[in-house]
Amino acid sequence: MSMRDRAGQFAPFAALTGYGEKIGETARRTDGRKLLEEDAREELDRRLGRLEAEAESRPEVKITYFVPDEKKAGGSYAEACGAVERVDLSAGTLTLSTGETLRLGDISALNGALFDRHDEK
Repeated sequence: MSMRDRAGQFAPFAALTGYGEKIGETARRTDGRKLLEEDAREELDRRLGRLEAEAESRPEVKITYFVPDEKKAGGSYAEACGAVERVDLSAGTLTLSTGETLRLGDISALNGALFDRHDEK
């Protein structure tokens, strides 16, 4: 039997099943949640209040939010854009026309024309 054929017979054998996946998961990087400074937190709260008051007009917004990782500590930041369907302060959620529902506590930035007009005044 040739060396190649001989080596091939051992190819399906994996002594450490799942080891490669574990190593890959451990190597995968996540980001930590950034804590907003007091003035940035106040500005975000003010914008959320304005957004709740104007939600019926379905303003378009761009939201940056934190997505916790399901398998390990940390997560990543993502962006969502769309018209606001609903802001529910009691449930702590914001729903966009795209169907996405975001936790208010995960939002780190909120932008849109609604806030640009308000900031000019």
